[in-house]
Amino acid sequence: MPAVGKKFRGAVARVRREQAYPPRDAVEAVKQAAFAKFDETVDIAVRLGVDPRHADQIVRGTVVLPHGTGKKVRVLVLAQGDKAREAEAAGADFVGPEYVQKIKDGWLDCDVIVATPDMMGQVGQLGRILGPRGLMPNPKSGTVSMDVAKAVRDVKAGKIEFRVDKTGNLHAPIGKVSFKAEQLAENLNSFMEAVVKGKPPAAKGTYIRSVTVSSTMGPAVPVDPAGYR
Repeated sequence: MPAVGKKFRGAVARVRREQAYPPRDAVEAVKQAAFAKFDETVDIAVRLGVDPRHADQIVRGTVVLPHGTGKKVRVLVLAQGDKAREAEAAGADFVGPEYVQKIKDGWLDCDVIVATPDMMGQVGQLGRILGPRGLMPNPKSGTVSMDVAKAVRDVKAGKIEFRVDKTGNLHAPIGKVSFKAEQLAENLNSFMEAVVKGKPPAAKGTYIRSVTVSSTMGPAVPVDPAGYR
């Protein structure tokens, strides 16, 4: 591990940690500091001025990143009849009510699950399996819908869901190191616009406390949050 440690220290040395970067400069710094031999994911972390212990201060939402996440997303659609055929035509990877039983038997080879409302009686039986993994379909995130074609297209286009954790932080992928800096900056700004839009009325004081971006192996780069307050 010494070589990795040396590379990481070198990456840290290229980042001015005491200075908050404008979004475009921040993602450029992330790209320059990346050193892994694989195409690292670029993640954003946002510290919010909310208390998630109170239901009226929960921050959650969805956003379609204009340039996607760079990850191939495997979508399962729990639907039948015409809706199943619509899902297949829209590019769903797995389709059909039989996957309810497959999931009960241990199958979980997907990243997002979409379901039609009429399937939720069966899907509800999977709560203990899907809930802890963040896979449970939810109307608020658009994954319970009669318009399964749109739901599939949105997910494939780069739609991500975010939810504040118990410490008041948000985490999400916004692309890959191989993306152009302009693409990462646009994804970052789209994500932050959705977070600002999701500000709970009950939140008091400074809402966006801090924003950082980093690659999988690289150091965190502070982003100037002034433009998002």
